[in-house]
Amino acid sequence: MGVLDLARTQFAVTGSIHFLFVVLTLGLAPIIAIMHTRHAVTGRPEHERATRFWGQIYVTNYALGIFTGLVMEFQFGLSWSGLSEYAGDVFGAPLAIETLGAFFIESTFLGLWIFGWNRLNRWAHLACIWMVTLTAYVSAFWIMAANSFLQNPVGAVERGGRLVLTDFGALLSNPALVNSLPHVVGAGLWAAGSVVMGASAYQLFRRTPEREFFTSALRTGLLVAFCGSLVTAAFGYAQFGSIGLYQPDKFRVPLAGVALAAMMGIGQLVQFLLLLLAPLTYWLPRWRWAQPLLVILTPAPFLAAICGWLAREVGRQPWLINGRLTVADAMSHGLTPGMVTVSLVGFTGVLGLLAVTDYLLIAGTVRRGPGTVALGADDEPAPAVLEHALSH
Repeated sequence: MGVLDLARTQFAVTGSIHFLFVVLTLGLAPIIAIMHTRHAVTGRPEHERATRFWGQIYVTNYALGIFTGLVMEFQFGLSWSGLSEYAGDVFGAPLAIETLGAFFIESTFLGLWIFGWNRLNRWAHLACIWMVTLTAYVSAFWIMAANSFLQNPVGAVERGGRLVLTDFGALLSNPALVNSLPHVVGAGLWAAGSVVMGASAYQLFRRTPEREFFTSALRTGLLVAFCGSLVTAAFGYAQFGSIGLYQPDKFRVPLAGVALAAMMGIGQLVQFLLLLLAPLTYWLPRWRWAQPLLVILTPAPFLAAICGWLAREVGRQPWLINGRLTVADAMSHGLTPGMVTVSLVGFTGVLGLLAVTDYLLIAGTVRRGPGTVALGADDEPAPAVLEHALSH
């Protein structure tokens, strides 16, 4: 492989791994916020236990996902400095807003929520998780605004060999953004709902003593996954109209077509199964034969999300900024195949390890059940929450 193909492969691998963390974070945040709201309003202990248990999974995924995001940022300067030189004044603006605003605000309120159990007023504590949810979606908005500019570079003109932002409103109302953002939001809800559903089905299949806890969670997860799949499909199909306007040849690239077909095939099959299962929500926790099926369906939305991301990005080739900057011109000067190979192996190894660690920690939390969760425990010091998560 040449240096260009190696650099493209590197970004595709790291981007795909990072996106696995993102969709789960986006989907779990509102689920946990609603659970916490029910606890704050009713004071019922079962809602508190649900908030703490699924919140522990959220915190684990968020903490490890931060590192994968840092690698993504690092790659722009490492391999794609031509993008910054040509379009940094436009493409960099939403990324900077996301990093300096939404990301830091989100992290601050998440810290207050983690360490605020039994310390903050219940309404202030509840406000923290809702701020985490709000800023997570604001962050997603800015990231998708930047990505949509690559798909359809509106609101900018070229001056002196560089792109200059002339219409910030056009950047925020980009046709490539209008349908893609809710599409990603739906994918997040579908993925998170599937995790809640699959984890609960696993525990019920094991004949857990926490049967009531996981029965309620299974029903919640199934309904969230089903609704999320409907949103994902609706806004996915809606994108075809706008794509035809600014990228009519998008899916003539073979790999993009294959990725699109895989995404649609996985999505339609799982959505059909969810459509059959959704009316049976009340009875599914009692049907032991159905629970392994729900576990098997858990990874499906993550696979579909990766295929969708590949279809969106590969279909733009050979352009990095559609019609303005090619991928070859955006690549940093002076890179050699050996340099990129080393960084590819290093990034893939580190991010792959983080992904496996994330899976093992979440699986361990699910296997142990809600009785051993450190988040919000009365007698455990607040800093021990992350230590507890990382030591199991």
